[in-house]
Amino acid sequence: MFPAWLRRPLSVHGQWDQAKALVGELKLHTVCEEARCPNLGECWSHGNVSFMILGDRCTRRCSFCAVDTGKPSAVDWDEPQRLAEAIARLGLKYAVVTSVARDDLPDEGAAFFAACIRAIRGRAQETQIEVLTPDFHARPELIRTVVDAAPDVFNHNLETVVRLSRGVRPQADYQRSLSVLRLAAELGRPGLKTKSGIMVGMGETPEEVRQALIDLRSAGCDIVTIGQYLRPTENHAAVAEFVTPGQFKIYQEWAQQMGFSFVASAPYVRSSYNAYEALQAGQEAP
Repeated sequence: MFPAWLRRPLSVHGQWDQAKALVGELKLHTVCEEARCPNLGECWSHGNVSFMILGDRCTRRCSFCAVDTGKPSAVDWDEPQRLAEAIARLGLKYAVVTSVARDDLPDEGAAFFAACIRAIRGRAQETQIEVLTPDFHARPELIRTVVDAAPDVFNHNLETVVRLSRGVRPQADYQRSLSVLRLAAELGRPGLKTKSGIMVGMGETPEEVRQALIDLRSAGCDIVTIGQYLRPTENHAAVAEFVTPGQFKIYQEWAQQMGFSFVASAPYVRSSYNAYEALQAGQEAP
């Protein structure tokens, strides 16, 4: 049973039907659906769709994630153009592009991310682009491939605190993720914003959250999101705690004091939730 602050009605209006139909028509995937995001109805109703490229099967098995694990499909090199068409037809002012992990590919999907960015620029010049990438094993040449395509935001999620990281992401690494953000900040063009997110309620302590925020800021991270972990199915990691809104407010204050340009910290916050607003606030920050 969810506590009172996690109970809310499903919000569906506006562009919901158009977005849903178009994603199906163009044979695209969204992280909204694949990860069973609780904000799907609200975001799609406002035309905020987070697209997932390179198929819907991941080569990694994270204990929190609802995306299927298995043998990935072949790379579909027509997908970037269909993605750009969807974004143009929806008239999105901001697009989030993420992917499954593709450890099976020599470049882990970096060139495909770049191709998607270029395709969007060709069809929807006014759209701002956020990429939410796997860790690419912190290979500088792969991160350079993505940032050289000039996204507006480079996002890679830390997901959890250092003590829990190996159990939550057995094929990833806490320090490696920090290296990814640091490399993106160093290799990207001036003006590129770096972003990351963590989940709470997995058994971490407040002091561990504080240290994760310090680590992210030290890695050059500009924007941070903090949200409540919600168990997708009984086969995933259990929720250890439902963090109170008051504690989320404390985390937000800590992060603001550390100098992040934008902080979103609340139970239903997710990495891509209100992403456009996060960038605008970050650009206006001194």
